[in-house]
Amino acid sequence: MAFGRLERTKGEAPMSDINVTPLVDVMLVLVVIFIITAPLLASSIRLDLPKAEGAQPGDAPRFVTVVLDKAGQVFVNDKPVTPPQLAEQLAAAAQANPDTEIQLRADQAVPYGRIVEVMGVAHKAGLSRIGFVAEQPK
Repeated sequence: MAFGRLERTKGEAPMSDINVTPLVDVMLVLVVIFIITAPLLASSIRLDLPKAEGAQPGDAPRFVTVVLDKAGQVFVNDKPVTPPQLAEQLAAAAQANPDTEIQLRADQAVPYGRIVEVMGVAHKAGLSRIGFVAEQPK
């Protein structure tokens, strides 16, 4: 039995780099899940929207929702307004951001002339981007 010292060989140094690939994979899966399950904006005003094949919900970065119901009442962001209040609110939205989009929801029973009047008020206020909201056919 010898009391000598044995030579030790150094093993490989531990890897100090982070493996990013699994992290990126998990993050991409989470992003896809959140995109698919994100809730859609739902209006509390009951309308019978027209149906169109190409109708896709689109969200502009900044928008104002204008609704015309069967009775001819106008709502801005789900709050009833009078015609002077409509012009005032649309002008305020145009001053805040000229690229604001109007999402126009109109019941099928609303006459075309009434829709054109609202479009004219929006154009006069300085808002030229108008999107018409429709439902997908079943």
